[in-house]
Amino acid sequence: MALKVPAQEMEAFLDEVFPQVKGMFGIDKLDDDLLIMRLHASDQHLRPGGTVSGPAMFSLADVAAYVATMARIGKEALAVTTNCSIDFMRKPVAGADVLAHAKVLKLGRGLSVTDVLLYSDGLPDPVARATLTYSIPPKRNAD
Repeated sequence: MALKVPAQEMEAFLDEVFPQVKGMFGIDKLDDDLLIMRLHASDQHLRPGGTVSGPAMFSLADVAAYVATMARIGKEALAVTTNCSIDFMRKPVAGADVLAHAKVLKLGRGLSVTDVLLYSDGLPDPVARATLTYSIPPKRNAD
């Protein structure tokens, strides 16, 4: 499905509707097939032992699925996560950003299903895999 919202506009939309994560994520690539989103890993994302925490990786997967969906349907701030399954497969590299490779598997009128692989920047093997479902609010009729 062709994109309705380009990367730069999508980043501005995220900053507007989710100011609490402003500057935490960046879009490296956004096209019809793939979104690559970056978690700018910092001390706030680390857990004991100096690695990126599970909640930080979950946040990246969730935001990536949201962005991949919004880029295809248009800006819809009220779309919400209805399901997420995440498998943590290996420890992320300390001090490295985490990249999400997100692919929308199915986009319907009411639901979007996205597969997300997470990687430590520069390494070939994924550190986690997530599948997320988003609920898309119905279009309102203009009065």
